[in-house]
Amino acid sequence: MENRIKELRKKHRMSQIYLSIELEVSQETVSAYEKGKYYPSFQTLLKLSKIFNSSIDYIMGLTDINDFSVTLSQEESILLNLYGKLNEIQKEKALAYLQGLYDSKN
Repeated sequence: MENRIKELRKKHRMSQIYLSIELEVSQETVSAYEKGKYYPSFQTLLKLSKIFNSSIDYIMGLTDINDFSVTLSQEESILLNLYGKLNEIQKEKALAYLQGLYDSKN
């Protein structure tokens, strides 16, 4: 799997050394990430996502969409992640429950 770390680093006019300092890894590790020799840890991917303002999927080459126009809170991310794991019936129930919570506040 080919990642976009080198492309994004160059786009942001960063040296490997600068990026390595930001990621708290060695320059050799950044080079290995760019060559696909090693994969970044999840924590490193989160840092890369913040540095480049890109999704982890985009950084790792899993999608060509790099739109971060909406920033989700941690709770919203957890909700979306859990919702995605539900089957269709569970999703309908979850939406109905949320709608009921929303309606009862008004």
